[in-house]
Amino acid sequence: MTWWERAYLFEIVRGLTITGGVFMKNMWRWMTLRKGALTTYYPEETRADYAPRNRGKHVLTQRVDGRPQCIACNLCATICPAKVIEIEAAFDPEDPAHPKYPARFEIDYSRCIFCGLCVEACPEDAIRMVKEVPDLPTRDRGSLWLSRAELLTWNPQSDVAKPYAARPTRAPE
Repeated sequence: MTWWERAYLFEIVRGLTITGGVFMKNMWRWMTLRKGALTTYYPEETRADYAPRNRGKHVLTQRVDGRPQCIACNLCATICPAKVIEIEAAFDPEDPAHPKYPARFEIDYSRCIFCGLCVEACPEDAIRMVKEVPDLPTRDRGSLWLSRAELLTWNPQSDVAKPYAARPTRAPE
């Protein structure tokens, strides 16, 4: 490398040019009494240019009878790189389609990296990610554990890719 390349002078000047251009654009907006470029008054406003690949918050899809579509196969918990999903399986012999269901399904958002691998791994289309993320920022770490009830009722989704009929009801004897 030549002395010029080792000094990185061209790259430093280029970086200062980009930074100065952004600064001048924002300064012009401020001088003309327009809103700043990056100021968003959360939670009243959300950014229009929010990341297009934002995956958002998890929801569990529901069957016709209101039960979760999840069959407690633990594929989502297995593939999760942050190990934030905890599932406790239970057995229901009266459900002919899938007797196994999650008695406990919890996600720890204090460690979740929002990668979306759990959604891709689910064979039943039981877990999804919705772009809206209400009240996710918090000062209490304990409130970042979402249980099965909240995952089912926060933004109910029932348009599953693999629909199952409602459980047959027994006639009174």
